[in-house]
Amino acid sequence: MKHLVLILFLVTSSIVQSQNFLHRDGQNIVDKNGNNVLLRGLGLGGWMVQEGYMLQTGDFAGPQHVIKQNIENLIGKEKTKLFYDSYLANGITKRDIDSLAAWGFNSVRLPMHYNLYTPPIEDEINDEITWLDKGFQMTDELLEWCKANKMYLVLDLHAAPGGQGNDANISDYDKSKPSLWESEANQKKMIALWRKLADRYKNEPWIGGYDIINEPNWNFTGKNKNGCDETSNAPLRELMIAITKAIREVDTNHIIFIEGNCWGNNYEGILPVWDDNIVLSFHKYWNYNTIKSIQKMLDYRSQYNIPIWLGESGENSNVWFKEAISLVESNNIGWAFWPMKKIENIAGVTSVTKNPEFEIIRNYWKNGGEKPTEAFAFNALMQLAENYKMEHVTIKRDVIDAMFRQVKTNTTKPYKKHVVPGLVYATEYDLGTNGYAYLDNDFVNYRVDTGKAVKWNSGNKMRNDGVDIQICNDKISNGYEVFDIRDGEWLQYTVTANKKGSYNVLIRYANNSKKAKVHLENEKTHISKKFKLPVATNNEAPYRTFTIPDVTLEKGENQIKVVFDKGGFILNSLEFKSNN
Repeated sequence: MKHLVLILFLVTSSIVQSQNFLHRDGQNIVDKNGNNVLLRGLGLGGWMVQEGYMLQTGDFAGPQHVIKQNIENLIGKEKTKLFYDSYLANGITKRDIDSLAAWGFNSVRLPMHYNLYTPPIEDEINDEITWLDKGFQMTDELLEWCKANKMYLVLDLHAAPGGQGNDANISDYDKSKPSLWESEANQKKMIALWRKLADRYKNEPWIGGYDIINEPNWNFTGKNKNGCDETSNAPLRELMIAITKAIREVDTNHIIFIEGNCWGNNYEGILPVWDDNIVLSFHKYWNYNTIKSIQKMLDYRSQYNIPIWLGESGENSNVWFKEAISLVESNNIGWAFWPMKKIENIAGVTSVTKNPEFEIIRNYWKNGGEKPTEAFAFNALMQLAENYKMEHVTIKRDVIDAMFRQVKTNTTKPYKKHVVPGLVYATEYDLGTNGYAYLDNDFVNYRVDTGKAVKWNSGNKMRNDGVDIQICNDKISNGYEVFDIRDGEWLQYTVTANKKGSYNVLIRYANNSKKAKVHLENEKTHISKKFKLPVATNNEAPYRTFTIPDVTLEKGENQIKVVFDKGGFILNSLEFKSNN
């Protein structure tokens, strides 16, 4: 009888202990108090695992090992190590995590490269598994920063030993070596790594869970090389069960997130699950944001009484972000968007500046020609690593606004405070979604469903809306201008007038179209007639100014729409001058 009481006590203690952590409760993820938790997270893509497209090397050096080899060919192994040390030190710091918390994120997904935690199998002796301090130390630091902000940290094995998919760029798969699926040693190393991680973090309540294998995409029996037509997925299921068993030997507290084949979405043959604290993860890119787009996952949730999580999404327009997050949150599904930092991009929460010297190196890698000197290349790469510091990146306020504020409302918000009389740059139109802050014909990419990749932003500069923005070379400029203007499109600006009165509005533009026409509106009505914009002659500067006279503004905030009755021109700025 005493033995039975002891067993019951131990079992009960284990259950109570696990309840202190984020855990599954039926179809919900809940906290220690049983409150439903909607994870709103960001994946730290490009930090521990470099993907070529984030460095603009994807078309000639996609996987990290190829990028690294290119770097070594220029500066040698010793200096390559110095570069990577700096790149990793600068890539994510406490300031980054503090920023994410301030913007509204409550969780972080860490894409891990196994080679920061354990050497590749070819570097081991007699199949021994040894460990490296670097990855564990980085994870420990990241966890402390998350804890300080009361943010959950989800560990995601993004690059598994050997590589888990034919999409090599994602997992740093080297096709000249055995993949994860072709090597028992790689699988044993992966299992051991997860056991090691679980043992280290078993008592950490701010660890949100273990995302044990990112985006497997492998053809076991099917014809599709990325596993999208697999009907059994037996090797994937068997490996995930083995990993779960190893984790549970040391950690019964944490959620285990699993992903299907075909970049996380093919669960054929994988279900039902084998553990009572598992969450199904799926990934969503470039498709319609309708119930139909997530129906299969909703069905799994109901059929198997299990939570679901949008573990990765992004790489689209602000309109798509607003739609996707609204869709999943209205169905009690948390999310983690992607990525944190990427070179010269508009779709992430930050953008890393590409220094001109790195562009020279990139062009050399891509096109050949004169090889940069070792000194030049090293300095260029170290400057790039410096640019990854949070204090040097460009924060994309419009993206953050779309992911949080715009999800709740269609109301607009000033991009910045514009006091008039004064100058308002064309690219500083209001924050908000299409049809409310601006109207643009192409504003989202649904290529997975339509079969057609829409170039929804022709310029790919400054902002992540449909509005087309490019570099501006006018003498009066904030560096950018609106171009590719189509008939009927418009932009809204919130301006604050010091007093009620009449203003002249000076339109700064460049024009080759004889039909270009604009007019101004406020919230209620037209406040100007339609004006035709004159075309510059051959001996005139390309930029010129046209005045729309006698526009009445109320004291305080005014929402002014610039309506493009006929497009075909470039808009640089609006200057408001008082007539009083």
